[in-house]
Amino acid sequence: MARVSAAVPHVLAEVMNSIRNAPRALVRRHRARRRAAATPGLTPRSRPWTRAFGLVAVVLLGAWLGLLVVGDVRVPVGPMNTTMTLRPSISGGTKINVSPLGALQLDSHVAPVRLDVNVDQLDPDRAQALVDHPERLSGLQDEVAQDVEHGTLDLAVRSCVAVVSGATALGLVVYRRPRRALAAGGLALTLLVASGGTAYATWNPDSVLEPRFSGLLSSAPSLVGDARSIVTEFDVYQKELARLVTNVTKLYDVTSTLPAYQPDPTTIRVLHVSDIHLNPASWKIIASLVEQYKVDVIVDSGDTMDHGTAAENGFLDPIEDLDAPYVWVRGNHDSRVTQKYLEGLKNVHVLDDGRARTVAGLRFAGIGDPQYTPDRSQSDGAEASQELAGARLASALRDQHAAGTPVDVAIAHEPSAAREVDGEVPLVLAGHLHREDMEVMKYGTRLRIEGSTGGSGLRAVEGEYPDPIQASILYFDRDSRRLQAWDEIKLGGLGLTTAEVSRHLPKENQPGATPSPTGTGPSPTGRSRTPAAPSPASP
Repeated sequence: MARVSAAVPHVLAEVMNSIRNAPRALVRRHRARRRAAATPGLTPRSRPWTRAFGLVAVVLLGAWLGLLVVGDVRVPVGPMNTTMTLRPSISGGTKINVSPLGALQLDSHVAPVRLDVNVDQLDPDRAQALVDHPERLSGLQDEVAQDVEHGTLDLAVRSCVAVVSGATALGLVVYRRPRRALAAGGLALTLLVASGGTAYATWNPDSVLEPRFSGLLSSAPSLVGDARSIVTEFDVYQKELARLVTNVTKLYDVTSTLPAYQPDPTTIRVLHVSDIHLNPASWKIIASLVEQYKVDVIVDSGDTMDHGTAAENGFLDPIEDLDAPYVWVRGNHDSRVTQKYLEGLKNVHVLDDGRARTVAGLRFAGIGDPQYTPDRSQSDGAEASQELAGARLASALRDQHAAGTPVDVAIAHEPSAAREVDGEVPLVLAGHLHREDMEVMKYGTRLRIEGSTGGSGLRAVEGEYPDPIQASILYFDRDSRRLQAWDEIKLGGLGLTTAEVSRHLPKENQPGATPSPTGTGPSPTGRSRTPAAPSPASP
């Protein structure tokens, strides 16, 4: 009895403890069930992945916020005040913003970060010093290169601090544990270093030779620069970027007396247009391009009209007011009536049946389209007739070479006809497809297909998004009469003031390129020579 009576208090104590702890156990079980119900796929093995994903999300968001807050550097670059910034990006690259004139985009690197350079304003004191001492312009490029280098280093240090600080601060807010916050900062630094290494490994110093410009059309030639001087004067990224900043300085000629853009006198500038299709807005655009780029000659590869009737002839009268010679070949929407009317206009050179003519230092030959399809019908044997017309043009090119007057540029409306002159001329121009393209054909002749300078004509406005207006500026060396570079110009449908300009260089003109060996490439004497390796995908 003594043992039983002694054990009773102990048993009662355990029972009371169980009763007191029961609600807590029930609460813990209830919370566990709710978590399991909310995330039915959650297992102990999946939690580390979930935590890792959460940590990466915190790091990326914190790094981005850090760059937004303190990740920019204000740097004086020559006479310009600029702001350099790193921004997250999928494709990388460099963007130079020149407000309100436009922007240049460079494929400088492939990495998840993009370098933004904002040109804020022209410093009046430094600009005036250049005006008072124009001899300093010769050393401006070296000065700009040093400024860019210092600004890039400062930006790299500040970006590291911004990324690490942002990720650490956000990690501390989310996790409220110093160790997790420091882990977020360390991961952010690792990602930034990896991005920098990727950018360094993919760095393309020649990207500045082929910039893409978007902005005011009148600013494009000054900002992009002249093709000939860009090819021959610079071979490193810093100096090329310096050249761009120098051109930006020249653009502010409106508010200062700095020298304006002057085309390189050693180049012949050809404006290639096609498929205007009776769009009256095209003449204003062509006139603007002639003025801005100081064009020497205009080449129209056909389909200027829509139906080719005599009633449409008055549409062609503005050609006489363009400040450049106009070389024209007939398209499938241009009738013989159209061709005869153009032959009577001053400053117009109509080419047909392989006829050749020297205009602005270049020798052109062309042939009119054998088809006349204003009703958009397709006649039987159309392809064969195009090939026959191309063969006639090729024969005329051989005759010109035999006579000692080789042709520099051939013109045909349809690409199927233009392909027949491969190996007979360095360059052949065409249109018809309403989209731009450039390729080097099997025997070395370069084929340039122009888009629609009329935005596919007035019918384009019937759609929700009008077709773009396209044209090209072709740069030729005045001595060799060979293509040095070309600018692809694209305007929004029916737009008149904004444009996208993309600079392109032939492979043989890019820095470090080796000249083609003797016996390859286009041969005006025929196709019997060893053909150049075809490279249609790499114009």
